[in-house]
Amino acid sequence: MSNRDQSRAARGATDHPRKGQPAHSASRRRFLKSAGMSSIAAATSGAGLGQAFADEGTPAAATNDAPAEGKSRVTFKINGRMKQIDVAPNVILLDALRDDLKLTGTKKGCDHGQCGACTVHVNGVAINSCLSLAVMHEGDEITTVEGLADGDALHPIQQAFLDEDAYQCGYCTSGQMMTATSILADERVGASDNDVREAMSGNICRCGAYKNILAAVQSTRGKV
Repeated sequence: MSNRDQSRAARGATDHPRKGQPAHSASRRRFLKSAGMSSIAAATSGAGLGQAFADEGTPAAATNDAPAEGKSRVTFKINGRMKQIDVAPNVILLDALRDDLKLTGTKKGCDHGQCGACTVHVNGVAINSCLSLAVMHEGDEITTVEGLADGDALHPIQQAFLDEDAYQCGYCTSGQMMTATSILADERVGASDNDVREAMSGNICRCGAYKNILAAVQSTRGKV
């Protein structure tokens, strides 16, 4: 065998699995499922770094000093915990959640209330947190995507998004789930596919996963 043939044979032995050995070729679906799990975890986990930082926030009753000049003190309940922050009057709720409380599951998309990525619940009502000033929420009860899960147990809508592959890049996922949980609890929203599409129309998915998102919402009906 020539040196060239020997070289080709060596490359062939390296590039192709031997007979009887499994080929190491992950399917596209397996890859997307793995990537999707990471996206959902990043969007929904209450045990992530952001939540760890948020848990270090100062309880409302522990701070007696006056806020810095030009700032106002706001106390509210976030995901079941009382929090107190000092913010400028023009700081929107979205930025207070992400920057002050490190709850980064709520995403900054358009900053104009047009994409729904920043959706949170305030006193049980879904709102665009980019359109609301933080100082307006004194005493309010706020739930972000980090507050959906019960410890390690996913909320039914989170599990449904996993089961139905209702995501691609994952950036809009937290807002989609917050709106979905709100409409599922709202008796005024009908149960048909068209009703759900209309109620979810304020949440944009630039990847176009609307069919799977609809399936996830409908499969969660009756579980929340």
